[in-house]
Amino acid sequence: MHSEKEDLRDLPIVAVDDEDANVLLLRRVLERAGYTGLTTTTDPTEVLPLVDEHRPRLVLLDLHMPRIDGFELLERLGASDGDRDGVPILVLTADITEKAKRRALELGARDFLNKPIDHVELVLRVRNLLQVQHLQDRLLEHNATLEEEVAARTRDLEVARLEVLDRLALAGEYRDDDTQQHAWRIGRSSALMAAELGLGREQAELIGRAAPLHDIGKLGVSDAILRKPGPLSEEDFECVKRHAAIGAEILAGSSSALLQMAQIIALSHHERWDGSGYPNGLAGEAIPLPGRIAAVADVFDALTHERPYKHAWEVDEAVAEIRRGSGSQFDPAVVEAFLRLDHNTLLTRMSPERPAFQVRRVGAATKLAGAGRVR
Repeated sequence: MHSEKEDLRDLPIVAVDDEDANVLLLRRVLERAGYTGLTTTTDPTEVLPLVDEHRPRLVLLDLHMPRIDGFELLERLGASDGDRDGVPILVLTADITEKAKRRALELGARDFLNKPIDHVELVLRVRNLLQVQHLQDRLLEHNATLEEEVAARTRDLEVARLEVLDRLALAGEYRDDDTQQHAWRIGRSSALMAAELGLGREQAELIGRAAPLHDIGKLGVSDAILRKPGPLSEEDFECVKRHAAIGAEILAGSSSALLQMAQIIALSHHERWDGSGYPNGLAGEAIPLPGRIAAVADVFDALTHERPYKHAWEVDEAVAEIRRGSGSQFDPAVVEAFLRLDHNTLLTRMSPERPAFQVRRVGAATKLAGAGRVR
């Protein structure tokens, strides 16, 4: 493994001076000092291409040259982006006026070396500038590694958080849906309808991730009622209706946009367009749009799947029922969006992996991409 001293001597350097003798001197002195990455030119028009090609960690630059002088090159290097940015520049000049130094510093020069060049001073200044640049490079690499590690940890935490929410959604459905698929399907259907309504991708995906928690309040409802095989009594139904408010209470108070959305859906997905729903008897657009969307998804899925108290309906029958509810139970605009979807796709099983609702538009169709694929 190379030492740090050897590493510095291997770093690329670009040097430009319009005098052949000066270029030869620079090469001879630096190569004798062990620097192997030196590229030289007497043509100032070649500097920028050489910098782009060799990505030097130091540029030695004469100030007074024909066609393009050192000041213009300093300005071009300073205005550039990408790999050139931040490369130290050692100015070589016989012009030692304060005005010239001040201008060079303003344009990004890091250090100065007066002509005629002192060999020892040249080697020392080159070494010092390369050492500083090398340390900066290592610091940037370290910071980049830390950023990657933080990003990876953040991704892991996000995956874990979403998985916990998925498990929580399943807990709410476990006693009422033996397949444990209802919650995920509601999320998928809600995301698709949201996209079909013209909501942005992020908003549609947020609704899709939050909707599976719509029935989390069922944790507060007795098994004897939820799994009752026959019709519910009025008293039983009043108990069931409490799940919307219970769910909102469970999800309340979070700073998470996802849980805030889930709270809205839990509280409002049993409201009806005509105002006869529960728990608050909201009507029309007073019902939050995510709740109006989840209401359609929930009823369609409940109709098309067997429950302890009913047989599964045929898809066409369920679609017709949703259409009949437009303007009374459901928002007509949401129903229209639902009717444009592929209803058979809405019934397919979700992957056992954690669903990730990634909505994309393909022509006139709305589809899901990512881990939430169907099978």
